[in-house]
Amino acid sequence: MSKEWHPDKHKGDKAAEDKFKEINESYETLNDPKKKQMFDQFGSTEGYNGAQGFPGFDASSFSSSGLGDFADLFENFFGGGGGRGRPADESGADQQVEITVDLQDVLNGADKILPLRGFQKCETCGGEGTAKGATLARCDECGGTGQVTRTTQSFFGSMQQRTVCRNCGGSGKVPTEKCKTCAGEGRTSGRRDVTIRVPAGIEDGQSLRLRGEGEAGRRGGAAGDLFVRIRVTPDPRFVREGADIRSAITIPVTDAILGSEQSVETVQGPVTMKITEGTQPGDTLRIKGKGLPVLGTGRHGDHYVQVTIEIPKKLSRAERQWVEEWKNIAS
Repeated sequence: MSKEWHPDKHKGDKAAEDKFKEINESYETLNDPKKKQMFDQFGSTEGYNGAQGFPGFDASSFSSSGLGDFADLFENFFGGGGGRGRPADESGADQQVEITVDLQDVLNGADKILPLRGFQKCETCGGEGTAKGATLARCDECGGTGQVTRTTQSFFGSMQQRTVCRNCGGSGKVPTEKCKTCAGEGRTSGRRDVTIRVPAGIEDGQSLRLRGEGEAGRRGGAAGDLFVRIRVTPDPRFVREGADIRSAITIPVTDAILGSEQSVETVQGPVTMKITEGTQPGDTLRIKGKGLPVLGTGRHGDHYVQVTIEIPKKLSRAERQWVEEWKNIAS
């Protein structure tokens, strides 16, 4: 009937609008035992404050008419996120921290101990919030529903909105005797140390998510998550490009001409690299597999070495004579 008499199907029809309101008022009365009892006793529900939704329009009624999305729209628009009988989220808050590592940590992976401040599970009651031997009873504030109704004013008129009960946090139950250490919260504020594993090959700016390592939840609720942003300290010897490493080396002109072997510093330690004869200024040589790990694999990147050739500014008499002889031969 709500669909049949909906104002969108009868635009401008005042009679249809009144009929639609009557249908919804009837549904509210029949769907609410307390409101129905009041109607049976007094023939009216005027002044009743226990109804859900706002007078003359019950968005929840559309769920049985195939218009549940329309009801969700109203609940989201008017802030009824805790409605529809859902318990409040007692999970702890997520935490975010930032740590700094160096290239050796990226190469090998590393364990880091992080000091964190925030809510942690109460050791006295084990996070339940109840004193030893105590039990949980129905919350008097919300009658065990976990929600309370408050009335607000808007341009639509008077509206009733369901909110989470602050007394029980949405659980509908409260301890008969609260834990004295945490005052019934199930958690206390303090400092704790968390050990995290920095995986080999991680990039600067990436974040790790440690599930359940955030703040403790209220009264046994799930703990939040810990997000750790990684900052990699630059190494002045190297330039990182993903898993690859780049560096530079300067060699004498004679080594470039004749070839030689040079010791090159890599993230994995010194490596002997062969300089082939005839190497040109700016040539880049590759040392395979001597870069950083590729995150999540068993592979490593490469190390690239750019060659700079040193030209002497002054020559001895013997050196000059050798160069001149070479020049004459080459010409």
